[in-house]
Amino acid sequence: MIVVTGATGQLGRLVIEELLKTTDAENIIAAVRTPEKAKGFADRGLQVREADYARPETLPTAFDGASRLLLISGNDLGKREEQHKDVIDAAKAAGVSFVAYTSILHCDTSPVLLAAEHLATERYLLSSGLAYSLLRNGWYYENQTAAITQAVQNGAFIGASGDGRFAAASRSDYAIAAARVLTRENHENTVLELGGDQPYTRAELAAEVSRQTGKVTGYNNLSEMEYKKVLSSFLPDALAAVVADAEACAAQGALDDSSRTLSRLLGRPTTSLAEAVESALRTPPASHS
Repeated sequence: MIVVTGATGQLGRLVIEELLKTTDAENIIAAVRTPEKAKGFADRGLQVREADYARPETLPTAFDGASRLLLISGNDLGKREEQHKDVIDAAKAAGVSFVAYTSILHCDTSPVLLAAEHLATERYLLSSGLAYSLLRNGWYYENQTAAITQAVQNGAFIGASGDGRFAAASRSDYAIAAARVLTRENHENTVLELGGDQPYTRAELAAEVSRQTGKVTGYNNLSEMEYKKVLSSFLPDALAAVVADAEACAAQGALDDSSRTLSRLLGRPTTSLAEAVESALRTPPASHS
């Protein structure tokens, strides 16, 4: 059986949908913090089990009988290292033999603040003796396309990435990749740097939005501190700090990648910038988070 943690999250739901294309529902465990929110999965024949990173006592039974697990990184900044270790320990105790973990691009050399907890998790997983795959996901298009509506209204995107390039891909691209790693036997003990085929700058994103909307939309580059101050008006301070830091690191190339590992895993090109913008304009997000 295959376990997906965080199964009701934005990435987890997409992974589940992809798994269902090749895997019987009864062989998939949707591990979630709040089982009541996963009734739709249960109605479709999946096993729904409670697995709350903040409550490690829920983890052993969640993983019982499973052989492969996708550990989707948590969102509790500052606590993720210990939470992820608890997941790995519980998985090993339950007899899970393979763990795929959603990490960050170039985790072992990345200057991005977000990389520290990911790297600690990677090292712990490697020391566990379990077979593993490190899914080092690049930036998600959705991190930036969520701001399209506001950018068009204001006439510009804001950020702190300068001319730095983002090797971004869609959340769906990363979900498909994760599902394939979980269901194919040739990914044991691998490190996969996963980024989009066509890295772009913020200015190029703005130009594509202008092209598709017919409304001139530019890009205003701010300092890291200025950008953090803006983000803090609608995000928690800790999250604003790491997002601003990632932007500043992107200016130095930290979120760029030319390996095309993701497209090879998908068996097709990754979602293009134009496709990502078109999708965002068709279904605007509810918030910037």
